Amino acid sequence: MGKRGRAAVVVLGDIGRSPRMQYHALSLARQTFLEVDIVAYGGSEPHISVLEHQSIHIHKMPQWPTLPRLPELFRPLFLMLKPIFQFFVLLWYLCVKIPAPDVFIVQNPPSVPTLVVVKFASWLRHSAFIIDWHNFGYTLLALSLGRSSLFVAIYRWIEKGCGKMAHGSLCVTKAMRHELSQNWGIKATVLYDQPPEFFRPASLEEKHSLFCRISKHINEPYGRRDCVSNGSEGPQNNDPSVTPFTTKVSTDIFLKQNRPALVVSSTSWTPDEDFGILLEAALMYDRRVAALLGEDDKTGDEICWDEKQFAYPRLLFIITGKGPQKEKYEKKIRKLNLKRVAFRTMWLSAEDYPLLLGSADLGVCLHTSSSGLDLPMKVVDMFGCGLPVCAVSYSCIKELVDVEKNGLLFSSSSELADELMMLFEGFPEKCNALKSMRSNLMERVSSVRWATTWEEHAKPLITEVIAENYT
Repeated sequence: MGKRGRAAVVVLGDIGRSPRMQYHALSLARQTFLEVDIVAYGGSEPHISVLEHQSIHIHKMPQWPTLPRLPELFRPLFLMLKPIFQFFVLLWYLCVKIPAPDVFIVQNPPSVPTLVVVKFASWLRHSAFIIDWHNFGYTLLALSLGRSSLFVAIYRWIEKGCGKMAHGSLCVTKAMRHELSQNWGIKATVLYDQPPEFFRPASLEEKHSLFCRISKHINEPYGRRDCVSNGSEGPQNNDPSVTPFTTKVSTDIFLKQNRPALVVSSTSWTPDEDFGILLEAALMYDRRVAALLGEDDKTGDEICWDEKQFAYPRLLFIITGKGPQKEKYEKKIRKLNLKRVAFRTMWLSAEDYPLLLGSADLGVCLHTSSSGLDLPMKVVDMFGCGLPVCAVSYSCIKELVDVEKNGLLFSSSSELADELMMLFEGFPEKCNALKSMRSNLMERVSSVRWATTWEEHAKPLITEVIAENYT
């Protein structure tokens, strides 16, 4: 049987929220000139470069229906029926609906039933089978069921067994490679996440255009006026030449000297990201700045931010993402009485999200990792845009964050508040630590990209696995 010139990228999840697998598809099409079939769920739109590439074909599977919260008695039954449904749908797509590929590249987790089905499909269709290990599925399941659960033990046994049957493996950190080698008997190649070319610093024109597009979201606070919406009424609110950050005069665009500092955090609103840390840190920043400036919030007077320059800026946190705990934390945000900090939650298109990162002053990452062995891709994207990051500290995060070079680490809300105070003192002109980290990132923004890393580490493995499968 000759080579077919095709690859299948398999994600048992929303392809629009699986950027690494989108980048795999683009690299397979651009750098190995294969036809690529993506088998995944719909939901969020992938990046336009994926949608418009003529060699990439997206096959969206039907999803397990969303059911109301079930009594605890029926939960085990639900856990059994869902993977059975997913098993047969995925089996149909991989074995019948898509053309037979030379190689399947599957995202893990989820492991069950994904790895079982892909292994069977690779045998049936005489294809190679590569796992891209983003994390360990059993550790995610353990977050809700506990490490001692029988379901978690069975899940781990299936994940390990199927992993050892794969023809090749990629993983996201050296720590994960060591774990796979020492305790699972699996040889994996480290393919660090790197930003693609569309994650880059934004130009002034791009910043102004983006702020104009999202101005409705920026000017709508939670329940009442805040430090960003103050002054947004009247002509300024509908004036396309003015945003909270920029002003356009004729054809020239300027950043406002008294603009808020823009802090961005991307979250999936899940239990492995404690968003409460960020809320507490924001409250601490608000109170500490009030104390330093000798201001009394009890008077209820609004601070007039347009009149003068302050030693510490207002902070606007824009939180992007979708997930189960979003409403819970939005309610908490509404109850905070903040005078110098504002929050906005929104979902941006795959094209606008990189522009937001490229327009921001600081990124915050709350990812802690269920296994302690994966790295947050959101930080990689932020670095690609030249954006320094404050990230939660855990076992392998220093493989990504070089402290005081491209970011800072914290373990508590108090530490994060300390970092916000230190980084934004004298903003926007005199915040030297923030400027230094941004400068360090800008030096390597164009030198390390996904396509380069993929060419060096993933392409040789994929080429080798396909060749061995035909010998």
